[in-house]
Amino acid sequence: MMGNDMEHDDRREEQREDRGGVNGAAQNGAASEPPPGAEALAALTAERDELKDRVLRTLAEMENLRRRTEREVADARTYAVTNFARDMLNVADNVRRAVESVPAETRSGADGAFKGLLDGIELTERDLTKTLERHGVKLIEPQGQRFDPNRHQAMFEVPNAEVPTGTVVQVVQSGYVIGDRVLRPALVGVAKGGPKPAAANPSDPG
Repeated sequence: MMGNDMEHDDRREEQREDRGGVNGAAQNGAASEPPPGAEALAALTAERDELKDRVLRTLAEMENLRRRTEREVADARTYAVTNFARDMLNVADNVRRAVESVPAETRSGADGAFKGLLDGIELTERDLTKTLERHGVKLIEPQGQRFDPNRHQAMFEVPNAEVPTGTVVQVVQSGYVIGDRVLRPALVGVAKGGPKPAAANPSDPG
């Protein structure tokens, strides 16, 4: 009987070991599997990050569009009168020629109706200049300034040893700018034969 009892005990022990092995394998398998919903959470996180990136890119594009639109509106406001202003320069030139056609000594000694006529022409010229300035059109005054090929057009050279070479010593026709653009370059005579010009100063007018 003792032999049979021992055999039964051995079988029970083997069964316990078998069950323990099965349970251990099941536990190990459970430990290696991801928790429920982990894949769904990872997918939602990736989708959220993608949507956030899209929103940020859209906001950046909208900001760039807003700035570009503002620049275009500002340019349109500034330069809308360009063609009209260029035509008006012919009127300004004719008024200036009318003033300059009268010698200085004649203007200084004028009286009566003739003086009134001269004063009226000069007043018209001043009003025309102010009207152009209100619309962003400004006169270039290069006399005595260093020649600037971006704003001036040299018509001839004038021998002059008293001023630096490249100095504007004569203005043949006035120039104008509108905003940051040259509407018409000034036609000038430039000195030569003098000392070398100093370094350019960005703050110099004209």
